[in-house]
Amino acid sequence: ILYELRDHSAGLNCGRWDYIFSYIKTFRNRADRVLPDRAQVGMTQPNMAAYTALLIKTCHRRGAFAMGGMAAQIPIKSDPEKNEAALAKVRVDKEREAKNGHDGTWVAHPGLVALARDCFDAVLGKAPNQLGVMREDVAVTAADLLAVPQGTRTDDGLRQNVRVGIQYLEAWLRGNGCVPLYDLMEDAATAEISRTQIWQWLKHGVSTDDGEPITAARIEKTTDEELAVVRQEIGDAAFDAGEFEAARRIFNSVATNTDRFENFLTLPAYEHLTRKR
Repeated sequence: ILYELRDHSAGLNCGRWDYIFSYIKTFRNRADRVLPDRAQVGMTQPNMAAYTALLIKTCHRRGAFAMGGMAAQIPIKSDPEKNEAALAKVRVDKEREAKNGHDGTWVAHPGLVALARDCFDAVLGKAPNQLGVMREDVAVTAADLLAVPQGTRTDDGLRQNVRVGIQYLEAWLRGNGCVPLYDLMEDAATAEISRTQIWQWLKHGVSTDDGEPITAARIEKTTDEELAVVRQEIGDAAFDAGEFEAARRIFNSVATNTDRFENFLTLPAYEHLTRKR
């Protein structure tokens, strides 16, 4: 990528959410590469750590910047304790990136810029970048990049995928592509993870850690329950005025039809919008 864009690109970014989506999409038909809950696929998973280290080495070898990934947390003004926990997660993430050799990073909310800057200043000092950090210690193999993230699949993880995926899609249908949900900034990439995880789990007939198999009937029941939660959270008026019916239909079509894999969640969503017009 960097070579082909050499006359136009200033560097590469560790787009972690797109990368996880791409991993699931690429290996969707492999029963030995089924991922755990989305929340457990963090940057300390061996395959993610290998990917970031290789990106830094690749960029710096060619004098290009290596940018860290997006911290999805957003400030929680209504709850100081939760807010401090969110800031702590961002701090750990950005300190890791700076120590690994990244030249900069990005965050999901302007309120986190100062924190991220402090983390990088603590490592870089007055230096504008870390292009001199060549990461000669890195010797990433294909096996490292393809290592399966370890963890569990839980009922909470399934419910989060359903609730967040449908709510994001509902907002997208109303013109919002970046949506704060449950103290995280969700975008198309995170919604793609939600629906592809459900698709992959259903495709390979896996169970959650309580021994309960993930079936189409379970997903349908879970969807009913989670949309009832959303209705309670936002109120009847907002729910009924929204695009939840269409969002549910589209999301289920791309998450539960294991005979067909839709390349991108937004393709049937665009079709819905064009039909409406």
